[in-house]
Amino acid sequence: MYRSEDHRTFAAPNENGMDVPGEQSASEVWARVKRRLRAELGEDIFASWFGRLELDSVIEGCAYLTVPTRFLKSWIESHYADRVLAVYRSEAGDVERVSIGVRSTMGRDPAAQRRVSEAPRPSSAPSMAMPSMNHEIKTPSAPSSHEERGEGGELGGAPLDPRLTFESFIVGRSNALAHAAADRVAHAQNGQAIYNPLYLHAGVGLGKTHLLHGIGHAVRAQGRRVIYLTADRFMYGFVASLKAQTSLAFKERLRGIDLLIIDDVQFIQGKQIQQEFGHTLNALIDAGRQIVIAADRPPADLENLDERVRSRLAGGLVVEVSALDEALRTSILTTRIEALKTIHPTFEVGPNVIAFVARSITANGRDLEGAVNRLLAHATLTNSAITLETAETAIRDLVRNREPKRVKIEDIQKLVASRYNVSRSDILSERRTAAVVKPRQIAMYLSKVLTLRSLPEIGRRFGGRDHTTVLHAVRKIEKALGEDHALSDEVELLKRMLQE
Repeated sequence: MYRSEDHRTFAAPNENGMDVPGEQSASEVWARVKRRLRAELGEDIFASWFGRLELDSVIEGCAYLTVPTRFLKSWIESHYADRVLAVYRSEAGDVERVSIGVRSTMGRDPAAQRRVSEAPRPSSAPSMAMPSMNHEIKTPSAPSSHEERGEGGELGGAPLDPRLTFESFIVGRSNALAHAAADRVAHAQNGQAIYNPLYLHAGVGLGKTHLLHGIGHAVRAQGRRVIYLTADRFMYGFVASLKAQTSLAFKERLRGIDLLIIDDVQFIQGKQIQQEFGHTLNALIDAGRQIVIAADRPPADLENLDERVRSRLAGGLVVEVSALDEALRTSILTTRIEALKTIHPTFEVGPNVIAFVARSITANGRDLEGAVNRLLAHATLTNSAITLETAETAIRDLVRNREPKRVKIEDIQKLVASRYNVSRSDILSERRTAAVVKPRQIAMYLSKVLTLRSLPEIGRRFGGRDHTTVLHAVRKIEKALGEDHALSDEVELLKRMLQE
């Protein structure tokens, strides 16, 4: 049994790394560790760097954690090693080391992991262990030849997905403007940069990455130089160039291309990296080179990004890819089913079933893809026709687990201002009259409970206020809700209106 500092015991994993019954399992301790990290580091930092960190096993005093990419492994080990270890040891006193591996390369063989943990320890204080099964971070590994050169001979870019072209993109009312802007950029005469930068933002699975790849394919087909990077890859490339003392070559490589595409820009972290990103944007735009950016929110909402970079991004064309409407969802389902019929000729889905799925799954295109795959599995494995009843059973988990609407602080401010007959500028102002203070505090409370923003971030969005002001407002409204039924009903109504 392991024991934490508050003397609560929890079950040690067995020899296979699995939890065994006890007062508290290793997974429960890991959940507490994550909660502590979230509270200490703030929601944005936690989501960016620790949201994909998972516990694999705890063996002989070493907690084995995994992440999906080598960049995340490198960054956490370089910047948060001591913090993770300290928090883990405060919750589990017998955990002496923490090791991070990459899930795509991590072995699941406990014996191999145990051999790693038995390697001689350094004489210095305990630190993050780096198993030999995972590459250490002395020099970054070179990308594969396909990734390094790309399809058109460009250095440093990730490969473009051959399936994600303009021809395979389905246009509807919610994405028509984004598609038109992307097409215009991709086919600009003489490679002239327009809408620079083009900034696309949308939630998960709505097609922004598809458009980025479509632009890349079209421009590359014209013989022009293209680099496509995710935020992770941009950060890793910059850090690697610093370690290898090739940062000048890294900068020249990025600034010598015709089109730079960066996906998931909301994940770019670190002051020095953000500065280099800003310099790259300025250099390319000043040289008349095209930039296309994608993120999950508009530039103004990227609170962790340098203000000058946000301003530069907002200076181009900013287009939102809206949620898929029912007609577009129906088109996506129909197209996908027709494509599968060329491989599985007996796969038939009636229009009533397609309509049912389109009405039921509203979150994103990836869920629609998952629904078609479930229908195909049912048809091919059971050799039976797809009915409404079988479809309902097949997609039940997708309907139950679909993502809730992402509420924006700006929307909260606008709705509360409208309900209380004040202006949004009043809520953001320094006015302290009762007619303004109450809706301002309600808006702050709703921002805390309906968004993932931290108190300091919420304060900045409310006219640059201190986080203690937000905390005071949240506590005051929480207390009032327990005493004033009319206010409680009003706040619940506002919540429903914002989440619909």
